[in-house]
Amino acid sequence: MLPRALHEIQMRNRLDQQTEQWQRRYAIRAGIEATLSQCVRAHGLRRARYRGLARTHVQHVLTAMACNLSRLADWQDTTSSTRRASRFQTLCTTAGFTIV
Repeated sequence: MLPRALHEIQMRNRLDQQTEQWQRRYAIRAGIEATLSQCVRAHGLRRARYRGLARTHVQHVLTAMACNLSRLADWQDTTSSTRRASRFQTLCTTAGFTIV
C-alpha cells in the first residue's frame, strides 16, 4: 500500500486522465510512440555512436531519414506479403470481390 501522500497524487493523476484536455495531449504522444519504437528496434536509436550534442543530433536526423525511407519502401512495395490482410480484405476475398 502506498503512503497517503503518494496515494493522493496517484488519485489526482487518475482524475486528470479522465479530462478531455489530457486525452488530447496524450493522443499526440500515442501517435509518435510507434515511430519511436520502430526507430529503436529497426535502426538502433537507443544508443548514440558519437559523443557530443552536434554529432548525436546528426545521428538522430540520419536515423529519422532511414526510418522514413524504410517506410516509403514498404509503402511502395506491392509484392511484399509481410502485411497480414485486414479482416475487411479477407471478407471481400471470401465473398469474391477484388480490392485494388
